[in-house]
Amino acid sequence: MIHVTILASGSSGNAILARAGDSSILIDAGLSAKRLQTLLADLGTPLEKLSAILLTHEHVDHTRGLNGLCVKQQIPVFTNPLTADSLRKNNAHVNWRLFSSGAAFDLGDFQIFPFSVPHDAADPVGFVLRHAASSFAILTDLGHATRQVMNATRGVNAVLLEANHDEVLLQNDQKRPWSVKQRILSRHGHLSNQAAANLIGEIASPDLKHVLLAHLSEDCNAPSLASGTILEKLQATGNGHTQVHCPGAEGFPLPHTITV
Repeated sequence: MIHVTILASGSSGNAILARAGDSSILIDAGLSAKRLQTLLADLGTPLEKLSAILLTHEHVDHTRGLNGLCVKQQIPVFTNPLTADSLRKNNAHVNWRLFSSGAAFDLGDFQIFPFSVPHDAADPVGFVLRHAASSFAILTDLGHATRQVMNATRGVNAVLLEANHDEVLLQNDQKRPWSVKQRILSRHGHLSNQAAANLIGEIASPDLKHVLLAHLSEDCNAPSLASGTILEKLQATGNGHTQVHCPGAEGFPLPHTITV
């Protein structure tokens, strides 16, 4: 089994802990090092027990605590060369381990498959983590679902999926200039609720037990809108058995853990 704990999700920070067998992996480190260390210790996974850190991309809401964690403990950090190059200047204490996007590799008791996603970063990736017969996919920042994304994630047991905004709320938002809205709506921006639902419709199967919704905009989305759109698509495709979670929303306090 894979135990997945969402530590943080959203523009203020993103971090996920995945545990299987004797291995514990932190995916992204978007909170302060102090906060991450506290959360991990509370979950029985102090820094010295972390097998590795995986990075999806270099944006600060995914890497804020990286250097601080690596100062405290020499944890191997796995990412691709372009992401590492974009982070080296401000992360002098990191023990880099480089992978190639599209090439699976073993990491302790996990098999990791990193695959390219379209986002406004150097070389962003999603991940599928596998252990024995269990699988978990991470799709937190992407502007649209490519065929590669769908092929990589089809048939997984659980997925953490971005549902960033409701398109009408974003269009009507008075705080964001049009240039920012264009970036969010672009093919290298962020998924809307409907785009996330369309992706779920493509990859859902009888094996999909959990959908965890991530990176919801505080101003341009609501948990009820996001989860309602996903649930409607699951019902329409005959996958009403799949549970939809919205970590951080009412009823789903953080940290939020599932087992697959």
